[in-house]
Amino acid sequence: MNKVVAGMDLHSNNVVIGIMDLDGKRVASRKVPCELKEVVKFLAPYKKRLENIGVESTYNWYWLVDGLEAQKYPVVLANPAGMEQYNGIKHADDTNDAFFLAELLRLKILPTGHIYDAQLRPVRDLLRRRLKLVQHRTALMLSFKSLYTRTTGQEMTLSQLKEMQIKEAQQLYTHPANQLIAGMQIKHIEQISESIAAIEKGVLASARELPFYAKLLTLPGVGRILGMTITMEVGEIKRFADPGNFASYCRTVEAKRTSNDKSKGANNSKCGNKYLAWAFVEAANFAKRYDEQCRKWYDRKAAKTSNVIAIKALACKLAKAAWYLMAEETTYDPARMFGQPAKTK
Repeated sequence: MNKVVAGMDLHSNNVVIGIMDLDGKRVASRKVPCELKEVVKFLAPYKKRLENIGVESTYNWYWLVDGLEAQKYPVVLANPAGMEQYNGIKHADDTNDAFFLAELLRLKILPTGHIYDAQLRPVRDLLRRRLKLVQHRTALMLSFKSLYTRTTGQEMTLSQLKEMQIKEAQQLYTHPANQLIAGMQIKHIEQISESIAAIEKGVLASARELPFYAKLLTLPGVGRILGMTITMEVGEIKRFADPGNFASYCRTVEAKRTSNDKSKGANNSKCGNKYLAWAFVEAANFAKRYDEQCRKWYDRKAAKTSNVIAIKALACKLAKAAWYLMAEETTYDPARMFGQPAKTK
């Protein structure tokens, strides 16, 4: 029985499927609506022959990959950022794109992404939404402070704003329009704060069940929120072969391209996980404030380079240390991160 592979070019309202045998011959193709039953109906005659299915990683891949895996189809997630189709091709359409995925899969050179655990993925996405809410709340607070400064010429501290009630905010102004917006902003800030607290409570219940969470809390600069973020974003630490690979995924290493010892531009600096990048930079900022060894290391690095480079370098060290905590299921050891202190005579 000749084996076949399939490529799926996924769009918002349809999926274009291309099936190819291992000799590169096109076997079948079809455009079907974004309905799992229609996709499975087309694939059914080839199920026993299917060696692999490559699904393009678009914003809406969850339903398709999870549905196919539930029905025991072999699925991989194609990473579009790692693929570049021949730009001299004369005719290109969705069918050719699907067969292009199948061709890369047949040659075993298809760049793939990680398929996150379907049960934990909603919790991870919920935590990501918390970050959006925090950003929205911050924007509202800045807007409120800006209005107060424009109309009174005075500054309002963040602590004063957090304690302010709706009626108190309205009493700051005499104009009805300013009273209205001030009251609405305080109300929205309170509502968003309640939503953030509810999300944190829900995510924490899941994070505590995972073995990495408690270990990560021993890392300098990592508290409850950053511990949850790193735990949920990593998922399976074994997918990273070494600490350097993990640090690169966290965007804490320099993206550069050289040839003959000369710079040839920058590689894709956005390759990796932006949420982990944020988490480790935040951890580095907290660590240099509250951990003595991290602060001394940061100061030495900043003196030789700059504050920005030093923070990124400290974030890289923390990311590598986090890999060891998760991969080896151990707790933080400063001697391992910074080396043994010099002996004094």
